[in-house]
Amino acid sequence: MGVGSDSAIRRAHPVLFGSIVLFSLIEMCISAWLTARYNSRHDYPFGAVRTRVRYILFCSIWTALVGAIFMILFLVTSAGSIMTSVAANFIFLAITFILWIAAAAAITESLGGGLSCSHQNFFAYCGQINAVEGFAWLIWILVTITLIMVIIRGIAAARSGAGYGGGLVGNDNNA
Repeated sequence: MGVGSDSAIRRAHPVLFGSIVLFSLIEMCISAWLTARYNSRHDYPFGAVRTRVRYILFCSIWTALVGAIFMILFLVTSAGSIMTSVAANFIFLAITFILWIAAAAAITESLGGGLSCSHQNFFAYCGQINAVEGFAWLIWILVTITLIMVIIRGIAAARSGAGYGGGLVGNDNNA
């Protein structure tokens, strides 16, 4: 693995993971607020919407918590921890990819593809539900990009002999 690619990974990984964590925290706040409203007022449009917003709340908590752990570990020990290995990052991102594609598709299906808040009176929290849907797709896109980056890095690591258990960056910290 080249020094140039190590440098690119050292810059891109925290930015991508930071973005994923940030948008997951935003998604968590919106979906938690909606869940609290649905639980206290029982004004959800359908049971499926309520359930899917709860699922998105779970996904956002999972992503924010575990993603923050991976980001912090990468910043502290980018080349020396099992948690910063290609395999560990791939496992986390693959699970997260599956969770978010299911969440985004489910809420989109519940809303019939999206809502036009100016042309409907049925959904009590139209803007918030649209935000939940939009952030779900945004997080999925960011996770997908990061997963592709880790797969490419894993292929490069396997070809260089480091294997998938090797770090995302080389052991030389001078990069």
